[in-house]
Amino acid sequence: MSETPSNTLQYRFDGPEEAPVLILGPSLGTTWHMWDRQIPELTKQWRVFRFDLPGHGGAPAYPAGSVTDLTTRLLVTLEGLGVQRFGYAGCALGGAVGIELALRHPERLASLALIAASPRFGTADEFRQRGVIVRTNGLDPMARTAPERWFTGGFAAAQPAITEWAVQMVRTTDPGCYIAACEALASFDVRSELGRVGVPTLVLVGSDDQVTGPAEARTLVAGIPDARLAVVPGASHLVPVEQPAAVTDLLVRHFSTAWQPVFETSTGQTALPAAALKPVLSPAPQQPPQTGPVAEIAPVAVPQGQGRPDPYDAGLKVRREVLGDAHVDRALAQADEFSGDFQEFVTRYAWGEIWDRPGLDRRTRSCVTLTALVAGGHLDELAFHTRAALRNGLTPGEIKEVLLQAAVYCGVPAANSAFKVAQQVIREETTPQE
Repeated sequence: MSETPSNTLQYRFDGPEEAPVLILGPSLGTTWHMWDRQIPELTKQWRVFRFDLPGHGGAPAYPAGSVTDLTTRLLVTLEGLGVQRFGYAGCALGGAVGIELALRHPERLASLALIAASPRFGTADEFRQRGVIVRTNGLDPMARTAPERWFTGGFAAAQPAITEWAVQMVRTTDPGCYIAACEALASFDVRSELGRVGVPTLVLVGSDDQVTGPAEARTLVAGIPDARLAVVPGASHLVPVEQPAAVTDLLVRHFSTAWQPVFETSTGQTALPAAALKPVLSPAPQQPPQTGPVAEIAPVAVPQGQGRPDPYDAGLKVRREVLGDAHVDRALAQADEFSGDFQEFVTRYAWGEIWDRPGLDRRTRSCVTLTALVAGGHLDELAFHTRAALRNGLTPGEIKEVLLQAAVYCGVPAANSAFKVAQQVIREETTPQE
């Protein structure tokens, strides 16, 4: 067990100290205990390292809002322990961390297994909507629906103790960290990069997984050059829990036969695993001796005919993050020769120039926007900016306070209309789906 600073992860080791390290990464809402039934067999050959996501399993609640952040925290943790090279198996969000390792830190990976994983998990809207529900209702809606997302109906009925364990795992997670993990999944999309994964990869999926099922698994296999597919029958999303023996057997076979050796670049020979090393900084390149006065730093020259980057792409990204893919897709699809220039104008200047400025955070911008829309009586815009405010982290109570403030300065009739619109939107957005 570990004491956990904010830039590292809570972890545990099992197995012999001299064995090669195999890391097991958890799914959103679970703890390292989801791998308990793999440990006895895996520790015969490997020193197994398991970690908890922030705010999961009693881990300190330091939210991580991106897969890159989670991966960095894992590597910082491993650096502190002297672990340089390892095999990695991850489930769902844990699988996203594995893909990130393979893409950004391939020299660290000996072999990779991706379980119930995807190069893109659903849509960004789905996970941001989940964050809105948790922010408003807490984790109970996610906890109650976890068994149907994670297990087949037959398993959930036959294993009530495991089903209740799953519910309690979610219920005891820190809500802020759960929301941040949803944001990490919402922004994860490596579909165009899969061809750069160069480590031997096993893609493993439950045949009945309705979250990231065989279709997503085949996308990974098609994109990763050295990947093999294993479909486990009679299993849903949390396949290591539902079919532990099958998963254990597949992992043992994969990591026993597809452990890529370390090659020493100058000789081409296989290098023995090194002892724990502290990173060594390369010396700075020597500069030629100064022969005259030191020059002042000059402004960067802008090539003839080039200005600052076009803010359109950045604006489209922000617009999608705030309003949701579905809304933006509808707006762009409805644009024609008459209205297309206006849509481009809004994306470039409202979203690329203003919403993307660093001076205010998005919560504050939502407060300002709601007030302005009440003042102008723009109720259609108020509806989708109320949705945007929820996505940007405002609670229904905070939106109420903004509208009460607007009632004083914009007028009671305007606020009365605004309350009706916002109330309907909040009901739709924060009611858990059964």
